[in-house]
Amino acid sequence: MKICIIGGTGHIGYNLVNMLLAEDHDITVITSGRIPLPQDDGWDRVTAITCSYGGDGWAECLGEQRAEVVIDILGRAAPDVYATVKPACGHFILCGSVWMFGEPRSVPTPDATQGPCPFEDYARRYEEMQQLQAQAAKDGIPFTAIMPPNICGPRKIPLEGLGGRSLDVHKSHQRGEPVPLPAPGSNLVGPCDAEDIAQAFALAAANRDAADGEIFNVGAAYALTAPQFIAAYGDIYGVEIPIDWQSWEQYSTESVPGFGSNFHFSANMCPDISKLRSKLGYEPRYTPEQTMARAVDWMRDEGML
Repeated sequence: MKICIIGGTGHIGYNLVNMLLAEDHDITVITSGRIPLPQDDGWDRVTAITCSYGGDGWAECLGEQRAEVVIDILGRAAPDVYATVKPACGHFILCGSVWMFGEPRSVPTPDATQGPCPFEDYARRYEEMQQLQAQAAKDGIPFTAIMPPNICGPRKIPLEGLGGRSLDVHKSHQRGEPVPLPAPGSNLVGPCDAEDIAQAFALAAANRDAADGEIFNVGAAYALTAPQFIAAYGDIYGVEIPIDWQSWEQYSTESVPGFGSNFHFSANMCPDISKLRSKLGYEPRYTPEQTMARAVDWMRDEGML
């Protein structure tokens, strides 16, 4: 198949392109050029088009591709992308986030609305996704959305104990310095390897009829409690990382005041992946601990640690 991937050189896209190349698909990636095109085996068969997302010439560039499958990993202007590719598109696949569903009400969390999304951009994109799902059904164009949790694995600094992706915080973990957590620490943190997330997109592309009209969670087989998450980094770095237990008020106003960061340690990130398993045959390759270790190994290989 001819497959066009928007965001094909990023964390998910890199793994997805490798999977699709192994299946001998004709791949075009549209990239801003910010991330250099990988020099890995097979990437010389990839058609790379440098074009700024939503910038001058964007619509013309995208419309010329006429791909059977369009995968929009960036998802920041999905309605415009869909409208542009609709004349020739045989399957539109969109990337979202489990946080778009709103703060989880149950665990594991189903791939359905839980409540108001607390993040303005995600809320807008989720509304657009639902509108596109309905519009694509009217247009007779297969539509699928994939909703990843926290993305982990090689090629990106992983989530750390303060809810960000800071190299300095990882170095503090490496030194065994205390990490603040809000008591009782029962919330779940669900890092998922980018390779597993890419698998979900590849399965959707390969199983169009089964994936049509669906919004799928993707994730690891299980999630970690907040203290288990910190302990996993202790095992990876070979140190004991003490936990400084705090009230939510102290934690959220003094230690980790940023809502986008402290939300990781208040809400549960444990997506229910049963639909993806049953409909598309998904099975995660990596546990949360394994993907965290893979990410740290990559940082070491890159000389960051």
